[in-house]
Amino acid sequence: MGRLEGKVALVSGAARGQGRSHCVRLAEEGADIIAFDICKAVAGVDAYPPSTPHDLGETARQVEALGRRIVTSEADVRESAAVRELVDRGVAQFGRLDIVSAQAGISHVPYQLHEVPEELWQVMLDVTLTGTWNTVKASVPHLIAGGRGGAVVVTSSLASLRGLGNVGHYVAAKHGLLGLVRSMSRELGKHYIRVTNLAPTNVGTDMLLNQHAYNLFCPDSAPNATREQFEEVAKASHAIPIPYVEPVDISNALVFLASDEARYITGITLAVDAGATQH
Repeated sequence: MGRLEGKVALVSGAARGQGRSHCVRLAEEGADIIAFDICKAVAGVDAYPPSTPHDLGETARQVEALGRRIVTSEADVRESAAVRELVDRGVAQFGRLDIVSAQAGISHVPYQLHEVPEELWQVMLDVTLTGTWNTVKASVPHLIAGGRGGAVVVTSSLASLRGLGNVGHYVAAKHGLLGLVRSMSRELGKHYIRVTNLAPTNVGTDMLLNQHAYNLFCPDSAPNATREQFEEVAKASHAIPIPYVEPVDISNALVFLASDEARYITGITLAVDAGATQH
């Protein structure tokens, strides 16, 4: 405990799932938190329910229960001015910024690439890729101005490392994040700001545990594939026979990459994948 004592972390997509888990783990290690999420539906994303203001409030409650401070905002990563305003406000309140967790992202109903509706292609890129760029664009000037270095940790996916069928729009956006990380790591190293890519396999959140995902993994049983069928199929993609990891498994990796234990690690991808890339 206390590996991040006195530091301030920004987390996007913080209302639930991995984002909430990141906020709590960072707070457990001593960080104060600037957290934001859209907290409403994104047009075209209907495979799982949207986050809500109540969800973001619960994230704040859990952080405050640990004795840490948190500032929350309902903001859309696609709106650069809104992201910049909330980051500036959070830094003004806490006096510094040390860690950026660019977590926000979306998933979609599966489509073959040539069948993806144009509006869904665009929203995927806007949220996942441009939204991450908006987040780091608003944050990096504060990291540089602080003169203490810092850590930017982008959450992509196993899909940033390999092609996957029926989710090509998602894969393309995640591959873009890998290029963003590699370029930023070269640009920001002179400021002792480290930039890394977290690439999870399946994670047990609402984005995965829904009927559309079950059908994607079990097409022969669609449209009524069950969670049990999904879990059996998903195990086969991992060297360690589990269907998915938990959000805290990704958060633990984030804490390491954000801490001084990883002070000379930059530009790399850390796959938390139960051996999927080797299987």
